[in-house]
Amino acid sequence: MGVTALVPGLQVQVQGNYNAQNQLVANTVKFNGKNLQTATDIHAGVTPVELQEQAQQQKLEQQQAQLQQENAKLKQEQAEQQAEAAKEAANQAAIAAVNKRFGELGDYNIWDKVDVLFGNGEVNVEQQYKPKLLALCQKAKTVNGYVIQVKGYASSVGSAALNQRLSQERAANVIDFLEQQGGIPLTSMLAPGAMGTSKQVAPDNTAEGQAENRRVTVMVLQNKGIAGN
Repeated sequence: MGVTALVPGLQVQVQGNYNAQNQLVANTVKFNGKNLQTATDIHAGVTPVELQEQAQQQKLEQQQAQLQQENAKLKQEQAEQQAEAAKEAANQAAIAAVNKRFGELGDYNIWDKVDVLFGNGEVNVEQQYKPKLLALCQKAKTVNGYVIQVKGYASSVGSAALNQRLSQERAANVIDFLEQQGGIPLTSMLAPGAMGTSKQVAPDNTAEGQAENRRVTVMVLQNKGIAGN
């Protein structure tokens, strides 16, 4: 019979000699037909079970790998959400700090006010607003102990971080114009306030409303204690 008859579990009698590598080299291998039939039946029944167990194990490992990938993706999404929430909280804290620094307008007289509007995503001061700002500077110089307050805003279109940056750059550019072109010393100007999308003056669901919210508000203030009223 062929060597394939030597299935696992078959009882055999072997005669042979050991070779130079101390391995048994069989000369004869004997077994009876009953034992062969029993071993063959057992082997035929065990093999499908083993294959099924292997398939189930592979499937389980694939499911575990997929679950690990999903957990990793979920953790990444949670980390991104936490980072975005932290940015938003930082923006809100910055706005609160600006409001606290500026204080209540009830303590000041407002001598003049100019709103400078900006295009979508723009931060440079347009030519049409420069004469108004220069006039504001001239009026400020006639006020005893004046300070100039500059607050930048943005529409709610786009991310909170982008709008915060735009409002800051717009306010900073107006400050630069007031100093360089209007002759206002920095000691007479409050630090520019980046207000982001807070205090919207118009609905952001129209182009006109968005345009009104993309603004920098400039005010000439005088402390009521200096004014005497």
